Parts: sequence; structure tokens; C-alpha cells
Amino acid sequence: MTRAGQGQASDHDRFETIYRETRQSLLAYLMRRTGSTDDAADLLSEVYLVAWRRMRHVPADEGARLWLFGVARRLLANQRRRARTAADLAVALERSLVSHESQESSVQSGIAAGDVAAALRELAPADRELLMLSGWEGLTPAEIGIVVGRPAPLVRVRLHRARARLRAKLDERVSAPGGEHPVAPRPSLEQP
Repeated sequence: MTRAGQGQASDHDRFETIYRETRQSLLAYLMRRTGSTDDAADLLSEVYLVAWRRMRHVPADEGARLWLFGVARRLLANQRRRARTAADLAVALERSLVSHESQESSVQSGIAAGDVAAALRELAPADRELLMLSGWEGLTPAEIGIVVGRPAPLVRVRLHRARARLRAKLDERVSAPGGEHPVAPRPSLEQP
């Protein structure tokens, strides 16, 4: 066996040993901090992926366990940062939707901006994305197809269905008993 082959074999054996000795304590650490089995398992796999890629940098003996805890801690911080950013973007988008709606179509159609924003929140994320790319960004189905990586005919069908679901949600909201708004004509969600 060549030196490179011997090095890879010893790295593999060392990785297996580290994995066997640390996986339970790392998984418990991640479970306590995420509260989700799926998230903890995903993060655990990322920890060991980092360890495998940087096997030459993993300290020996007990240092390996502590090094892996440090990797897990940084991955948790990154996950939380991404979640905060996503939540902040959702709040900013909702504010933008309410502001935009109140300035334009809600005045014309008689539907309150809050109803539109609430109806959009009730839709599946994929529907919401298509509607926003079409309505707010002014993209055509062909352009949306490029953005989301789907064929334009499929986008047209999904966009049509998303508009129908939004109309149904708006109808529910404005005609609900005790609702503030009378049933108003449906706003046009079609592209000109």
C-alpha cells in the first residue's frame, strides 16, 4: 500500500473511532439545543462532514471530542442566524405587502390590505412565491420559470391555481360572519 493509501486508511479508521466515541454525546447536545430530532440529526451529519473534510486538523484523544463540540456550536449559531434572517425577511415582506396593497389595489377593490396579507400568509410558500413574483415583481410566467427553475407551462398552471386559492382565501376573509368588509368584487390578479 502506498503512503497516500495508508494515510487514507488511517484517516478512515480514526474517523470511525471518533464517530463511535462521540456521536451520542454530540447528538444529545444538539437535541437539547434544537428541540427537533430532524434538526439535530441534520446538524450531526454536518458536524461529521466537517470532521471528515478536516480530519488532519482534528486534535487527538479528548481534544477531538471538544473540537467536534466547537464545530457543532458554530453550526448551531449559523442555523439560528439563518432562521432569524428568514424571520426578519418575512416580517419585512409582510410590511411591504401591506404598504403596497394599501396604496394600490385595496383602495380600488374594496379589500383591506390586511386581508390580502393575511390571505397570502395562509397560502403555501410555493403559491405565495409565484403570486409575489407575478404580482409584485411583474414577472411573466416564462421569467418566473427561469427564477424557480421550472418550465413556463408548469409555472402558468401553478400560477393559475395559486390565484384561485388566493381568491378563495380572500372570499372567505371578506365574507366571514362578523367580518369588517362586505363581499367586494374580486381583485384582478391577472397580468395585463
